[in-house]
Amino acid sequence: MKGLLSYSGLTTKIRAMQGHLLNDRNFREIVELPDVPSAVSYLKQQPSYAELFQGLEETELHRGQIEQLLHLAVYRDFSKLYRFSNLEQRKFLSSYFKRYEVAILKECLNKIFDHRDVSLNLSIYQDFFNRHSQLDLALVTSSSSPEELISNLKGTEYYDPLMHLGTIEHPTLFDYEMTLDLYYFCHLWKQREKIARKKDLEELTKAWGSKFDMLNLQWIYRSKQYYHMTAADIYALIIPVHYRLSQAEVQALVKAEDMEAFRQLIGKTYYAKHFEAFSAETMEAMYAQIMKHILSTASRSNPYSLATVYSYLYHKDHEINRLIIALECVRYSISPDEAMQYVAKT
Repeated sequence: MKGLLSYSGLTTKIRAMQGHLLNDRNFREIVELPDVPSAVSYLKQQPSYAELFQGLEETELHRGQIEQLLHLAVYRDFSKLYRFSNLEQRKFLSSYFKRYEVAILKECLNKIFDHRDVSLNLSIYQDFFNRHSQLDLALVTSSSSPEELISNLKGTEYYDPLMHLGTIEHPTLFDYEMTLDLYYFCHLWKQREKIARKKDLEELTKAWGSKFDMLNLQWIYRSKQYYHMTAADIYALIIPVHYRLSQAEVQALVKAEDMEAFRQLIGKTYYAKHFEAFSAETMEAMYAQIMKHILSTASRSNPYSLATVYSYLYHKDHEINRLIIALECVRYSISPDEAMQYVAKT
């Protein structure tokens, strides 16, 4: 009863917002449109995006502006859930929020390493970050080098992890992004017992544990298949979490002599045994499908829980990623059938 009462208002809000999520039919209609302005016009008719695009001329919006508006839709939904949440639920949302901070820092790093204009204009997010973030958005987006960015992060939790890269000679963009990802994932795993209890804790452990397992499998696969990295270098990329994959299984995968041995080991994992068609070649495409299954099942089984909150935010983030892919397909006149294949894999 306590759980029902504490989640009733929030769950009602989420159900209303879920009704505005796009479905496969919507995405099919988008990729069948002749150009991006037509796609933006379509989004103007959707409840989740109508207000964001209101008053803006479709033909005058460039790619970067459209993507910023789409990400702002996620931030606005997050803020709505935050307002409806109690103190306990806000602990979870505050931890989840760090994914948005990491995304902003990655965008700053990409601009720096691409040697483009590094004075990013992210003022569209200013109000949101003022309310929820420890980052000085104007300061970090003005950084012109990795060293300046790190200096501008002094006093935040991201300063120490990135400073440790000083021990590496000529760290790459990949090094910086992996450091941020590993920090964020480890933070979630360590904090879960502080932000959730009983059934909520069980569901978050399952969702995050499965996510980290599958990300580790993907990173090991890519490292061996495409980059031929040493075992020591691969271990540096692995999230130090073992859920359905034991430490011994991870070690065996990292040390597999060749890709055929790797494939055989994948076939013995929990994920290959519980999800049909899961293999070395399919696991990247199946990642989103498996996470959707885990979260949707947990949300249906326990609608008055953190699983419902996490499930909605995951699906909204996923929707934005799919929209960006769909718009790119429209931009480059990719056939609707092929475009839907890209959307489905996202």
